[in-house]
Amino acid sequence: MGGEITAFEAAMRDYTGTKHAIGVSSGTSGLHMCVRAAGIGDGDLVITTPFSFVASANVMLFERAIPVFVDVDPATGNIDPLKVREAVADILEGDAAKQKWLPPQGVPLNAPLKGLLPVDVFGQPADWDHLRETADQFHLKLIEDSCEALGAEYKGRPAGTLGDMGVFAFYPNKQITTGEGAMIVTDDDEAADLMRALRNQGRAPGDTWLQHTHLGYNYRMDELSAALGKVQMARLDEMLAQRAQVANWYAERLTEVPGVELPQVVSSTTRVSWFVYVIRFAPEIDRDAAAAKLKENGIPCRPYFVPIHLQPYMAEKFGYREGDFPITEDLGRRGLAIPFSGVMTEAQVETVCEEIKKVCR
Repeated sequence: MGGEITAFEAAMRDYTGTKHAIGVSSGTSGLHMCVRAAGIGDGDLVITTPFSFVASANVMLFERAIPVFVDVDPATGNIDPLKVREAVADILEGDAAKQKWLPPQGVPLNAPLKGLLPVDVFGQPADWDHLRETADQFHLKLIEDSCEALGAEYKGRPAGTLGDMGVFAFYPNKQITTGEGAMIVTDDDEAADLMRALRNQGRAPGDTWLQHTHLGYNYRMDELSAALGKVQMARLDEMLAQRAQVANWYAERLTEVPGVELPQVVSSTTRVSWFVYVIRFAPEIDRDAAAAKLKENGIPCRPYFVPIHLQPYMAEKFGYREGDFPITEDLGRRGLAIPFSGVMTEAQVETVCEEIKKVCR
């Protein structure tokens, strides 16, 4: 790895307080390597959320593991820790108690539970104390998908550092961007060594040129991307403050608008790292019609997220159907991401809000 990657990794270690930071090519590749490093493989079960970008579930399928979905907290959209605990206990009990949590088809009843993979949705950390307690009690690996949450804090602790390993992503819509790219952080020495090898075609520490100890991947971060990331780390807190200001402008203008629900920040979140700004329309408002009208009036917007279990390949493989995860489906049905970035002006926010008010009349 080159000098720019080394410097970017050092900046991330300093920022998060972790022992290791590993630059990789994307958030997906980072999560995939975490799954590998956690020892999760063929036929293993991993509890995760259906309300996320598809990569958080896809990385398990890459290793022939099985995502077990648990519904979310309606306030935050993060995985519900009490349901996670119930699911873990039932799965370990086995038989009928286990069956009710498994996908409707294609999963043997004797499949073992190996880990949890929660997501810090939209830049707000999940309920990590409860998730950590469950993982420790039942000896499960805990992978934190913080791809949307660089700079967020849970009870004063940095997002990404709350599981056994965590991943931040730097796609163009993220808090900092390297075009493509991501960073894994962990305090686990053995896992870090393995992931450094996996990103570089399986070349382990001490391997000579063209010697490859492991089956690996070309998941390296390039030097140009790392240089972009390194300089942005010095401005990260400033950039997050700018995004928070935009979120505040939206909240000030939309709080009293009938039919619009704003993002909720819970008390355990001591800092949101605003990734997107997603409003929810009341059930009586047709979200898709409202979105079409906003676009017609020059306001770009899009639904966020489509539930993972209803993605065609997931439904076909595992037999999922509408109604399986009602809270996730409700959030997916009513949520709309509106224009958001740290460089928006107050006048631009005002324009967006005025158009939203019109479609809610």
